[in-house]
Amino acid sequence: MKIIACIKRVPATDAQAKIDASATSLDTSSFQYMTSFYDEIAVEEAVKTKESQGGEVTILTLGPSEASKEVRECIAKGADAGVILTDDDWQARDCRSTAKALAAKIEELGADLVFCGKVATDRDNSAVGPMLATYLGWSCVTDACELELDGTSGTAKRATEAGLESVSFSLPAVITCDKGLNEPRYAGLKGIMAAKKKPLDEAAPQVEESHAKVVSLETPAPRPEGKIIGEGAAAVDDLIQALRNEAKVL
Repeated sequence: MKIIACIKRVPATDAQAKIDASATSLDTSSFQYMTSFYDEIAVEEAVKTKESQGGEVTILTLGPSEASKEVRECIAKGADAGVILTDDDWQARDCRSTAKALAAKIEELGADLVFCGKVATDRDNSAVGPMLATYLGWSCVTDACELELDGTSGTAKRATEAGLESVSFSLPAVITCDKGLNEPRYAGLKGIMAAKKKPLDEAAPQVEESHAKVVSLETPAPRPEGKIIGEGAAAVDDLIQALRNEAKVL
């Protein structure tokens, strides 16, 4: 079975966002990067599937050459190879353009199963996984928190407001992974050393122009200063009036 785990290089969670001089993107000069959290769950599930079902796992990403750091880290956890679709405009790509580029490479690699995170922690769109399945013409299960595979089909559970929903599907399929599906492993020294020798290819993506573009960015308006209404029970009536008439939250 050929398994692909799609990952995204995202700013570290402690990054301080600042708008650049063009006012159309962020100043990324001081950013440190990491693999998106939910994509780590996707990598773990891909490796677990290889261990139980057999096959090979390829880590796939669209991004800069520097994403080799994140791809190597994922390979060190048990994947067999990595592919970077190198693109200097990766941060400006919309979901459709990104999904089409990934889908074209997935078809070229002849994959049977694709794992993605349910959402990237920088944009929160939750769109690339379902779009991938659409362009590939495959089954799609989103937000999977439990998964069983038997080689040609599978069943998954996903959390909904009404409870756990069970879904049956056939392969090939795209699965987007949610918390609870697994606990991502840490890379051991043996895996880190082995990752240095495993293949990591860079290729030009088949990209289309993005349909969605950022026109401008601006910071939110500053919050008004707080106001002390009074103290103790005597201030309750005034507080209620302020919440109702000034803040308009009651």
